[in-house]
Amino acid sequence: MAKIILGMGTSHSPQLTLKPEQWELRKKADQHNPELWFNGKPYRFDELRELRAENHFERELGFDKFQTRYSACQSALDELGETFARYSPDVAIIFGDDQHEAFLDDNLPALSVYWGQTIDTAPPADGAEDPEPGIMDAIRGHTQDHRVSHPVQSDLGEHIIKTLIREEFDVAHSRSLPAGAHKNHAIGHAFGYVYRRIMHDEVIPHVPVLLNTYFPPNQPTLNRCYELGKAVRKAIDSWDSDKTVAIIASGGLTHFVIEEDLDQAVIAAFKAKDQKALASLPVERFESGTSEIRNWVAAAGVLDAGELRMDLVDYVPCYRSEAGTGCAMAFARWT
Repeated sequence: MAKIILGMGTSHSPQLTLKPEQWELRKKADQHNPELWFNGKPYRFDELRELRAENHFERELGFDKFQTRYSACQSALDELGETFARYSPDVAIIFGDDQHEAFLDDNLPALSVYWGQTIDTAPPADGAEDPEPGIMDAIRGHTQDHRVSHPVQSDLGEHIIKTLIREEFDVAHSRSLPAGAHKNHAIGHAFGYVYRRIMHDEVIPHVPVLLNTYFPPNQPTLNRCYELGKAVRKAIDSWDSDKTVAIIASGGLTHFVIEEDLDQAVIAAFKAKDQKALASLPVERFESGTSEIRNWVAAAGVLDAGELRMDLVDYVPCYRSEAGTGCAMAFARWT
């Protein structure tokens, strides 16, 4: 029987790749975003700034604060990378969201498991959609400047799919990826970031599990994500292998508007392995970037059973505007 020896969760925001002096690029994107989700409702930038004026987020701004938070995030990422190398799992299962990098509106599954022999990362092809300010620089930070193929644990991927079907999950599957918005038939940033910053481009055999966290109307609920994790755990426990396994969640926490109360609620639930607490959170608060917390919820479901416990390496709310926009970075491991 395979054995889970490690769990991890990491943010993958562009602010982790962009230098502090470039964070203003993401503020400009916020100012033009017509749907900045806060407390379950969308706002324009000026509306949000007025609504949250009493919080005085201007005190959270400036190069010195940006640099301090950037450095804290880099230290946490280094610690996760060192932990991953020290435990040296044979196989990883990565939960990440796809933001039209592979799946578009012509066919956008709520849940898909990839089980091809290899999976590629690649820069956007000529003619790809123009990204928001700062995104191209961020893309360069989570992928190499040429196409690279990475190993997939295909037999485990197939076993997960069959197990999910038996557990009554209507799971999509893929052995090759469509062109997507970047027109490159490659896996997206949620996975590329893990390959680069956690695995340091030495990608081990793994299974990508792609969740539609972002795009209505078929986003899975938080409880469904947790149950998904439990079903994946059954697949691992019944896999005919003696390999060691790491579970990795990529994305989150709250963004593009930071909501520290929500972050602390989900962190506390992860530490307590409290599925009911997670399921009770208002689903309307998990839109836009905050939706990526679903990836952590799925990983937490896998890690619900067993003795591994969550250790929060760091939580860093990286504000970038007086409206409280930014990304709350979190870095955790289950050991």
